[in-house]
Amino acid sequence: MTVTHTQTHEAAGAHAPGTARITLMRQIMPAGRDTDVIRLYVDPDPAQLDADKFDIGASRAAQEANAIAQRLQNATKGGKVIHPDQIESRTAFRVEMGESISFGTYFNAFPASYWRRHTIVDKVRLTVHLRGKGATVIVYRSLSNGRSQRVDSAAVEDTTGEFSFDLPLKPFADGGWYWYDVVAADEDAVVEAAEWTAEVPPERATNGTVTIGITTMNRQDFCAKLLTQLGESTQLEGYLDRVLVMEQGKDKVVDSEYFPEAEAALGDKLTIIEQGNIGGSGGFARAQYEGLKDGRSKYVMMLDDDVECETEGIVRAIVFGDLCRKTTIVGGHMFSIYQKAQLHSFGEKVAPYTFWWGSAPGVFPAWDLSERNIRSTRWLHARIDVDYNGWFMCLIPAEVLREIGLSLPLFIKWDDSEYGLRAKDAGFPTVSFPGAAVWHVPWTDKNDALDWQSYFHVRNRFIAALLHSQYPRGGRMVKESFNHQVKHLVTMQYSTVALRHKALEDVLRGPEALHELLPTVLPSLKEMVKGYDDATLLTDPDELPEVKRHKLPRKGKEPSPVISGRAATLQALLQPLRQLRAPREASREFPEAEIMAQDAKWHKVARYDSALVSLPDGSAQAFYRRDPQQFREMMKKTVAIHKELAANWDELAERYRAALADITSPETWEKTFAPWMEESSPELSDANG
Repeated sequence: MTVTHTQTHEAAGAHAPGTARITLMRQIMPAGRDTDVIRLYVDPDPAQLDADKFDIGASRAAQEANAIAQRLQNATKGGKVIHPDQIESRTAFRVEMGESISFGTYFNAFPASYWRRHTIVDKVRLTVHLRGKGATVIVYRSLSNGRSQRVDSAAVEDTTGEFSFDLPLKPFADGGWYWYDVVAADEDAVVEAAEWTAEVPPERATNGTVTIGITTMNRQDFCAKLLTQLGESTQLEGYLDRVLVMEQGKDKVVDSEYFPEAEAALGDKLTIIEQGNIGGSGGFARAQYEGLKDGRSKYVMMLDDDVECETEGIVRAIVFGDLCRKTTIVGGHMFSIYQKAQLHSFGEKVAPYTFWWGSAPGVFPAWDLSERNIRSTRWLHARIDVDYNGWFMCLIPAEVLREIGLSLPLFIKWDDSEYGLRAKDAGFPTVSFPGAAVWHVPWTDKNDALDWQSYFHVRNRFIAALLHSQYPRGGRMVKESFNHQVKHLVTMQYSTVALRHKALEDVLRGPEALHELLPTVLPSLKEMVKGYDDATLLTDPDELPEVKRHKLPRKGKEPSPVISGRAATLQALLQPLRQLRAPREASREFPEAEIMAQDAKWHKVARYDSALVSLPDGSAQAFYRRDPQQFREMMKKTVAIHKELAANWDELAERYRAALADITSPETWEKTFAPWMEESSPELSDANG
């Protein structure tokens, strides 16, 4: 490995004849000196790499146990404290005398394996601007298994120095990062700036620009603050064309007390588009449509309205997309907005046989980088390949939109994952790109598996499977759906069963009515579940009925929410039979138990004739009551629907696949948008932006 360094500015900016040197990413510090997220930018603790999977076993349980042990070890040692005044600017950080700091962090380490795998870049130059007599910069790289290697170092000879290191990307086929540490000597050292640059052909040196689309509904303050953040970001100058806000709620973003500041920050780049509530897919499809029609932007970015954004990540995503070997969707990662160093989503795949979305193999969700940062976390060094990226932050090239169409008209759920699969089938990969991220409410804090959203989970998952699954009858889709219906039935969640029935009936109707349903489906679902006990939410503690047990628990032990595999199988056989018995009379008026949301597993709830069950977000409770007649009717319908699905799978798949190009076309979407469009739209532009 050949590495050079110099203290001259001219050499740092030089490039070979016939090429142009561009910045790939730069060192950044948190906006507003936010110490809640500081360890995503700098790491003051020594690296303590966790054990290798071949030493501890490859099972998730073994790896999680090892991670817990490492976190406990860190907790007993106590981490070093970063003081806000050490953050001198958006790009500068001060290292106190005699201390060392690592920039091997989420926002400042260089994700070398992603650049090596997907882009035309084959080597990079790191340039570090350092002030402080005797201060040292040390460059490291890692292997895909997390082991690190020292690459080179340099020290300030006088009071300031500018050091450049030419670093090859060849050794990063499977994973690995570059980063640098800084050690202060006899006085404080200030890392004033650092840039990662590369030489590229001149025709690839001009950056693309983006139209950002934000769908919002009754989150006016959150949305207005996000708009202000985008407008005030100097990093986005030269990259941002427009920000489109698809306003679909009653509480308008323009009425927020924060909107004047947002409007002033964005000026004529901001456009508010009011339309009916046609869901996230309808809002994002409108942004995609408008971005194509306008024709000036190379990319359209989907961005949720309830996020906080690291705006530097938008620039990084654009630059990465510009230099990809083939046209590529570039997505960001999600951190929890409640625990801001917790990495909630790092890479998503759709399991082909079960057709469930979820974390890619090797990814550990909800990973807290304040406890185990990149240098200490082995799994973060392997490159993670994905099928799709969530539309909380996702950069889609206009070329992809023109080639494969816009979002499916799904309202919410599975629109982003289906789009990623569709793009992949057409030869457009997706990369979830480290260093581009938002802070968002994590999915684990939502109740969308039981309320009206469960309809969209089921319907849209089946539609995506009909379009993309290569297995007969979608692999385990039909069988697993049936099993889930039985679980909801024995858990007394009759409204959820009704919603899931409706979802599967609409799947069987075929693709022709999807656009027609968009503006009407949500009100009809909310009307449909009225009157169901499990959908009647009690928020006032005075409304809650008194808990009265029919008898004491056996040996004083309540049913456990944790159950073994054999015990779960036994309950799965017994509980459907128990549902046929008449419930105890007192259970109609008095719940037999009060169960917290975290403990409301089907095998626990099913043991009672009634229960008070909390929502996952803690906002309300519902009084579940067992109804044998309801159980019989719904079980009969469950059997019939799933038999029809299994019998008609192939014919349905052909219908959905044949209709895909039409129902996702800009022309078809334009008809859906027509009630809210002021005038007919001109022809879509063929410009690349």
